Amino acid sequence: MKLKYGLIGAGGLGGYYGGKLAQAGADIHFLLRSDYQQVVNNGLRVDSVKGDFHLHPVSAYASAEDMPVCDVVLVCLKTTSNHLLPELLKPIVHDQTLVLLIQNGLGIEDELAQEMPGLNVAGGLAFICSQKVGPGHIQHLDLGRLILGMHSSKGEDVLKQVCQDFEQAGVPTTFSEDLVLSRWQKLVWNVPFNGLAVVLDASTNQMMGNADAKELAQELMLEVVHAANHCGCSLEEEFAAKMIATTMNMTPYAPSMKQDFDYQRPMEIEAIYAQPVKTARAAGFEMKKTAMLERQLRFMEARQQAKK
Repeated sequence: MKLKYGLIGAGGLGGYYGGKLAQAGADIHFLLRSDYQQVVNNGLRVDSVKGDFHLHPVSAYASAEDMPVCDVVLVCLKTTSNHLLPELLKPIVHDQTLVLLIQNGLGIEDELAQEMPGLNVAGGLAFICSQKVGPGHIQHLDLGRLILGMHSSKGEDVLKQVCQDFEQAGVPTTFSEDLVLSRWQKLVWNVPFNGLAVVLDASTNQMMGNADAKELAQELMLEVVHAANHCGCSLEEEFAAKMIATTMNMTPYAPSMKQDFDYQRPMEIEAIYAQPVKTARAAGFEMKKTAMLERQLRFMEARQQAKK
């Protein structure tokens, strides 16, 4: 592994994927906030269904200004913090650096490319059940594969090397020729299960075990499939059935938006709901059920914030 990696956002997602790269010998540097001192003193602990591991020491930094310039920057922040990216990235990128957004939602690569013209940008979709359970402590419950694709016209060779590095680290990784299609495919799962978990106050197995909740999830999935097709991304309705089957077989899990709501953190409503609704509307398709779920989530978040 010859690439120098930087990682921003070492939560359930970044802590696992960054930890796997580090465990495999990658030169990777972690930007940490509240967990910095804990990780410096005690390292990074990952309890995983694929095998537990503990990394100590870890190349950890409290400020991007202190980090080395990197060839690849893995962004694993929630999209609610993406407004911080220009400030965080400027000290650690060179002309050829590839910035890889391993995040949920639609349109996030476009936003970063507009804010930082000339930046090499790629996107990643993580199919994983993982969460941070304490400072410097990650719990990986199930799944773990990655799909990575290019947004900018430059950097494809580097991204393919990233795919190989993840594979070498034991993370199943696929290179996507169509990142936008891959993002719509991930939305087929994210739109129903993230939002319904909050509104219904339920985990994945509770939703799959109730006929009404399961039917509602399927309807939302099909709406996302139809929206994708109107936006020029070919998706079959059978893909929704495949995602239902995957969910029924996976370890019971509270999706990331449910975790954010429970801990009174901002939810990724804009990237996962508002942007797909706007994009589909511009293509002549109304995502009525998704838009309703978006409004419910905005109401619940506003009410929660008002109580603080």
